[in-house]
Amino acid sequence: MKHAILGAGAVGGLVGAVLAHEGEDVTLLVRPESKTPRPGTLSLKTPSDTFEAAVRIETKLSDDTDVLWIAVKAYQLIAALHAVPPESKIRTIIPLLNGIDHVELLRARFGQDRVVPATIAVESELIAPGKIVQRSPFARLALSMTGQERLASVADRFRHVGFTCEFQADEKTMLWSKLAFLGPFALTGTASDKDKQGIFADSAWRVRLESAVGEACTVAAADGAAVDREKIIATLAALPATMRSSMQKDVSAGRVPELDAIGGTIIRAGQRYRLDVPVTRELVARIQERLGTLHVASAS
Repeated sequence: MKHAILGAGAVGGLVGAVLAHEGEDVTLLVRPESKTPRPGTLSLKTPSDTFEAAVRIETKLSDDTDVLWIAVKAYQLIAALHAVPPESKIRTIIPLLNGIDHVELLRARFGQDRVVPATIAVESELIAPGKIVQRSPFARLALSMTGQERLASVADRFRHVGFTCEFQADEKTMLWSKLAFLGPFALTGTASDKDKQGIFADSAWRVRLESAVGEACTVAAADGAAVDREKIIATLAALPATMRSSMQKDVSAGRVPELDAIGGTIIRAGQRYRLDVPVTRELVARIQERLGTLHVASAS
């Protein structure tokens, strides 16, 4: 298949590297005004392997693209879609964004059937243009069952390099399962500036984490998703000791975090169902305060 990657950062680069390594035709879409030099290869270092694969670099989406993977930051989505005309003939669009709200937006633009919601759970990092490191021992890709017939061979490509890859019938549960896991971990880690080990070693921060998981699960259930608080907490406890979220890394590096897509989504959904999420609100406020402090420090 011919794949295009919109947002070839840590996650998009990971996906592109795997697909190209497995023999798929991969193009990275870049902004015409981008000044960052892009190599014609993607290299990926995983816990068990290292490989490099050739890709193309283009500024325009080809009409014969089979699959478009969207892996930009949530706040970059609207601007990034300028590269994808609504009348384009892409057969399948797979968003790998954090949060939930992007699915409705994309389906309104491109139609219900072409958009196949997906989630990915992995710690990956872009260390240089075209160079990605997968730091977590796992990489889990979940895709909506609506794309199974079209994407069965693509799922096999990911499984071949060690991904867990499955199709799920319940899109709402798939999306909320990711958010109820990622949201509390990202918010707690970023507010405290602690890795997973540091959070679990500090009783006050661990209580905040577990309370935030409970709030996210309660909101998810009100929205019609079937999520398991205890299972999520157990999964968090089993994470590698040094694991940190991309939000935490973004804040530490002075980049804009996806605070609204992650924390804001939970808060807004709670408001819709008249459910208070005080710990989530506290964590978001702490991060906003930290962002203000970092901004002042960098400006002085």
